[in-house]
Amino acid sequence: MPTAPPPDFAAALAAGPLVLDGGMSNQLAAAGHDLSDGLWSARLLADDPQAVVAAHRAYFAAGADVAITASYQASFEGFARRGVGRAQAARLLASSVELAREAARPEPGGRRRWVAASVGPYGAVLADGSEYRGRYGLGVAELADFHRPRLEVLAAARPDVLALETVPDVDEARALLGLVRGLGVPAWLSYSIEGDRTRAGQPLAEAFALAADVDEVVAVGVNCCTPQDADRAVAVAAEVTGKPVVVYPNSGESWDAGRRGWRGEPTFRSARVGGWLADGARLVGGCCRVGTDGIAALAAEVTVLRAQCAEAVG
Repeated sequence: MPTAPPPDFAAALAAGPLVLDGGMSNQLAAAGHDLSDGLWSARLLADDPQAVVAAHRAYFAAGADVAITASYQASFEGFARRGVGRAQAARLLASSVELAREAARPEPGGRRRWVAASVGPYGAVLADGSEYRGRYGLGVAELADFHRPRLEVLAAARPDVLALETVPDVDEARALLGLVRGLGVPAWLSYSIEGDRTRAGQPLAEAFALAADVDEVVAVGVNCCTPQDADRAVAVAAEVTGKPVVVYPNSGESWDAGRRGWRGEPTFRSARVGGWLADGARLVGGCCRVGTDGIAALAAEVTVLRAQCAEAVG
């Protein structure tokens, strides 16, 4: 069992806010990489790891403080379908943290950068849009059995924090929260939502409350949802849990799983960040279809707000 790291990330949140990166997939696609494989961006952990480093570096250059690893859709089962054995799959999972750490090395005198190990939901591994629906037909124990091996590998790779992200269902949240207790690495829990409910239909207050007494969870919130839904969820997460809030919505376009494409118009605006911070957010960024330009604009807003807060305190 890994020993607990110094509480650096929690301390950084207390001094926050921190800027997350944007969508890994759109950054890789913009660089010309084919992500049609069932492993999505995780395919490049094996096929082109330096492309992953380059994507992380692009977001850091845009102003991000935190890189989320390319392990969202990575799993032992997914790698096995490509003929990759468990030992090699474990090395690839661990490499997602190592690659992000390589990209996170700051310039002399630069701000510290952080690495969040992505733990995507079971539905992501199915590669059929199930993470936008939840209710897989699996119980908490079965979901825990799926998540346990990769959580252990990712935790052993020593990220600064585990990103339990795009969780659509309270059953999966229960499984993940049970597994991070005593793991020795802090975590954030982030739901994918629609309106005022999880994708599986549970009230957000009920969903957030599950993490309120889990010491390992340093932030609770939402991602991979519309910016409008994120706006409404931040205050609920803060009120229910008393914890810092993490928020990183999509561009506002919607994913068509049948056509495997995005439709609609983007509604992500960096000006939203002021409202998020006022409502309790301390980790802010973008998810799918939010690229380096969006993160640069958001980071600029955060820089202004940091300066205003410092001036007010001074």
